[in-house]
Amino acid sequence: MKFTKMQGLGNDYVYVNCLKETIANPPEVARLVSNRHFGIGSDGLIMINPSEEADFEMEMYNVDGSRSEMCGNGIRCVGKYVYDYGLTDKTHISVETLAGIKYLDLKVENGKVSMVKVDMGSPCLNPAKIPMAVESPGQTKIVDDLIVVDNKEYRMTGVSMGNPHAVVYVNDVKVLNLEHIGPKFECHERFPRRVNTEFVRVIDRRTVEMRVWERGSGETFACGTGACAVAVASILNGFTECAVTVKLLGGDLFIEWDRETDKVYMTGPAVTVYDGEIEIL
Repeated sequence: MKFTKMQGLGNDYVYVNCLKETIANPPEVARLVSNRHFGIGSDGLIMINPSEEADFEMEMYNVDGSRSEMCGNGIRCVGKYVYDYGLTDKTHISVETLAGIKYLDLKVENGKVSMVKVDMGSPCLNPAKIPMAVESPGQTKIVDDLIVVDNKEYRMTGVSMGNPHAVVYVNDVKVLNLEHIGPKFECHERFPRRVNTEFVRVIDRRTVEMRVWERGSGETFACGTGACAVAVASILNGFTECAVTVKLLGGDLFIEWDRETDKVYMTGPAVTVYDGEIEIL
């Protein structure tokens, strides 16, 4: 199987052009290629498929083989792949995902895509659709809501960007023991489909920093949908303006929530690491 290793702010995936390749068992292949000791090493597998509704389809699997609806860093790399490898000559493309069709603007420098701006669509705040269990009947949003995890109280804000996010504000993201607390959030009873959890420190009105525990993958260097959820949550809580730089372990993403159109836009880099071939038994 031919593949390309790509990364967006260190959030790395194995990409396969499934216009040419066929993967019979994607969850098993995702677990194989993601293994950093016995495989290629990645945060998951992303298949680039043909689509009847958009220019391409992104089919994504996590390290544990579970399928995910959407990945912000991953979709930027999809945009870079299809342009750089000659699958399209357009700089505005559409990509089908389980979270709907996303629209990408590609910035090309010296014949290669360097930056990608993604229309991530509208954030979902409805607890039933995120999905998250509410503490009070009739609750229509989860903003600054109490949650008890491992016998400790936290305040969280719930946002879906096509996949579920719990945004939690802390005084210092660097001292967190994410290996301990991350899984406890992920599998908490309030999240029927598990959850991605962002731990956030507000720096100023236009800047926040975060670490993320991703559902099915653990801590990653970056999470694009998570950065979007953090920006939305920070605005809802009154911490920031509507345009925010989100600082992640792997670098920065620029997120803007246009309140008039209710659209969230994410801008960031996409990088090709190398091409390779692996035998799938």
